[in-house]
Amino acid sequence: MKDVISLDRLREGERGRVVSIMGGRGFRMRLIQLGVMPGIEVRVSKSAFFGGPIMIEVNNTRVALGKGVASRIWVERIS
Repeated sequence: MKDVISLDRLREGERGRVVSIMGGRGFRMRLIQLGVMPGIEVRVSKSAFFGGPIMIEVNNTRVALGKGVASRIWVERIS
């Protein structure tokens, strides 16, 4: 069985492949503009404590996301 979790649950240095994005069309389109879409591999490079933003690497670009946004992105953990 695949290990699918929300992006905000990945730890620093872990990688995952985006499986789905939970949200409306505008929300999904904004993430696509940032390079975050199903099938793309992401890596968590920095995660702040206490609900702060997380920094991910996607397509050799760093993107900061709020925890609320990251919690709506589901990824398959890549080991």
